[in-house]
Amino acid sequence: MPEVWSLTLDPLTLVIIGVAIGTYALRLGGLLLAERLPRRGAIAAGLERLPGIVLLALVVPAVADLGLAGLAAAALTAVTALATRNPLIAMIVGAGAIAGLRALGWA
Repeated sequence: MPEVWSLTLDPLTLVIIGVAIGTYALRLGGLLLAERLPRRGAIAAGLERLPGIVLLALVVPAVADLGLAGLAAAALTAVTALATRNPLIAMIVGAGAIAGLRALGWA
């Protein structure tokens, strides 16, 4: 009797496939809806500021978790960003500040 091929996927593989399909569906949806977004007005201004708000939402909990050391590193990062107008340098300084404070046992 001939062998019958069967494809069985474990739950983790199904989750990975589902997340991949969802990710590409969101990207495609964004591309299709981009033409309908307003170019002027309050909604357009809000959408322009959205990446900064998302970044802030990621940074604030980490700073709060580190306490005073996190606040010092965030302040140093902000001062560097304002002084150099270079986000890459500011991120390097901020990461270096946290690394240094952790090496000293303060964070």
